[in-house]
Amino acid sequence: MNVFYNPNGIGDVLLIPLKDGNRYEWTYGTNGDIVRVLGKDQEVLGYNIYRASEKFALTETGAIKLTEALLGEIKDLFKANNLDDELDFDLSPKFVVGYVEEKLPHENADKLSVCKVDVGGEVLQIVCGAPNVDVGQKVVVAKVGATMPSGLRIKPSELRGVPSNGMICSQKELAIPNAPEEKGIYVLDDSYQIGEEFTV
Repeated sequence: MNVFYNPNGIGDVLLIPLKDGNRYEWTYGTNGDIVRVLGKDQEVLGYNIYRASEKFALTETGAIKLTEALLGEIKDLFKANNLDDELDFDLSPKFVVGYVEEKLPHENADKLSVCKVDVGGEVLQIVCGAPNVDVGQKVVVAKVGATMPSGLRIKPSELRGVPSNGMICSQKELAIPNAPEEKGIYVLDDSYQIGEEFTV
């Protein structure tokens, strides 16, 4: 799970996105420097923590991996502001190395494939539109809950009636510098281990 900090573009605010929601329905609740972003039916969509540099030792900018240590500091801040929100976030890696075990044609779309991808400990069904995906490849998988560099959050979905749980990524989607323009997933070499976290 990532949090976001962009002091030059947004200001001294730590953004903690949790769920997508219609921004025209957003409301806000404030406790000190903590703002709860609320959606329909008062569901918590995320938090904005102002004056973040005074509260946390943030050495990175952009997307920052939420560690147990940083989460502990956030929990302490919530407690100090009398906020008892549950902050038991899933901190397991969301971008991992997968291995394509199976590739079948999509029954309702010529350009889509239905893949079974081993991500270490589980096998995910992912619908993929890349022309170069194939059995036996090691690939980068964005699991459900991942936030792409574009801001897109990966959710369980159905593509033309077939369930898909995750995304097999291209270099461009991962915002890898000097990524090639041609369409296609990022095929990794054999030095990568199935299930290990992938970082750019």
